[in-house]
Amino acid sequence: MLLLPWFAGLIFLTAGPLLSSFYLAFTDYDMFNSPNWVGLQNFEDMFLYDPRFMTALGVTLTYVLLGVPLNLVFALGIALLLNLKVRGLGMFRAIYYLPSLLGSSVAVAVMWRQIFGGQGVMNSLLASFGFVGSNWIAHPSYALYTLVILHIWQFGSAMIVFLAGLQQIPRELYEAAEIDGAGPWSKFRRVTLPMLTPVIFFNLVLGVINSFQAFTAAYIVSGGSGGPSDATLFYTLYLYQEGFTHFRMGYASAMGWILLVIIGAFTALNFWISRRWVFYGDN
Repeated sequence: MLLLPWFAGLIFLTAGPLLSSFYLAFTDYDMFNSPNWVGLQNFEDMFLYDPRFMTALGVTLTYVLLGVPLNLVFALGIALLLNLKVRGLGMFRAIYYLPSLLGSSVAVAVMWRQIFGGQGVMNSLLASFGFVGSNWIAHPSYALYTLVILHIWQFGSAMIVFLAGLQQIPRELYEAAEIDGAGPWSKFRRVTLPMLTPVIFFNLVLGVINSFQAFTAAYIVSGGSGGPSDATLFYTLYLYQEGFTHFRMGYASAMGWILLVIIGAFTALNFWISRRWVFYGDN
């Protein structure tokens, strides 16, 4: 009896919509008329006749492959600094975690437009050093990288997990390394990194999944268009355009299932590769 609310949520909020989207992926559906069964036509159009689909996939892959590793490196570096015994450490931890509390909110994306716009803070800063800036978010060569920088800036969640992992490493391991004559870099490479590999793996898997689903920043920064020249056309943004702008809900549902397969494939690949580099202490 106590599980009835959970089962109701599973059926009506998760399983029901999931099955409905799977059916709609094989239909031509505009949300105003009854779905028309078209079989695999949506998937055929997607891979053979829709260049914007491949563009969106390429933009998203670039974002994931650049943003996730850089975010993890930056988060680990800050965690190492915050793991030092210094005064006011709690305040610094709160300050560094603040960007992640804001998450992928609209306010952060609007702020990013103000920073990297033609008359933004970045260009004002460059001008003070005698450099001529650009309208970064409106330039096809730079727009995507401003979103990558935003992703790196929101490192707080990964940093907190790294910090928890660092505090769980036994002090005895560092003392033994010091006795053997290990310096700071050697201790980091031979003690800290191996002991942190499960935490790195955890952050990597979550980072990849969340990055493939990134939407808000691209929508706000590009004004919902994915511009300039589709340079910020994230996969989820294109899915939104197809479903809620062009009312091609069947096509959007097919895109959603392709995204599920892609995320599942990357997650499975991460788990398979992890056997070669993740150290759990008992293997």
